[in-house]
Amino acid sequence: MIERPHQSAQKAKGRPSGAERTRETLVRAGLRLFGHKGFEATSTREIAAEAGANIGSIAYHFGGKEGLRNACADYIVETISGIAQVALDDTAAPDARLASPEASATVLRQVVEAMVRFIVQRPEAEDVAQFVMRELSQPTAALDTIYAGVFEPVHKRLCVLWEAATGEPAESERTRITVFTLIGQVIYFRIAREAVRRRMEWRDIGQREAAAIVEVALGNLSTIINARRRGTS
Repeated sequence: MIERPHQSAQKAKGRPSGAERTRETLVRAGLRLFGHKGFEATSTREIAAEAGANIGSIAYHFGGKEGLRNACADYIVETISGIAQVALDDTAAPDARLASPEASATVLRQVVEAMVRFIVQRPEAEDVAQFVMRELSQPTAALDTIYAGVFEPVHKRLCVLWEAATGEPAESERTRITVFTLIGQVIYFRIAREAVRRRMEWRDIGQREAAAIVEVALGNLSTIINARRRGTS
């Protein structure tokens, strides 16, 4: 097929094609509906209506509803991996154990701040959180994708950084639990967002409120690191 000039220009500028835009809107619609209503309770007709797409486009792009759920999992992996990659910075590559304690602590702080900014401020975080929570309560192959693509590698990387920052072994039970608590304190502000907003008497959780959360979360991190460094605990 011969490309028209405007089609070539779109590719050169990196603009998504019509098919790519349709695929993306279907993934976002699936993510939202699967997360809030559940996979079984969501019909392909609802997904198509939410995305403003033809119902046949789900089968065309994903082979059906199951394929769309898998694409939603891939989207989550891609999104969170991108955020983690920037936050981790890999200044300690190839092995964070070789980095100084302060350099590793700095990267951990970057990760915590990036987590807060995404989970608290980014609109799509609500749909991602709902989708993941449903998968955690009712695991499918989508959870396998998310676990292998994000949960396990990012958690392991943070454990290695924790060892470099504190001297505690990366794969010890205590370190692994500690890293989960660091992640959990941030996720609470998404899953209990409405309770937080009411108790804090915030109209919304915007940039100022997120900055306040970051400040406390980083303070918690520094306190734990200082208390757990070998020779000082």
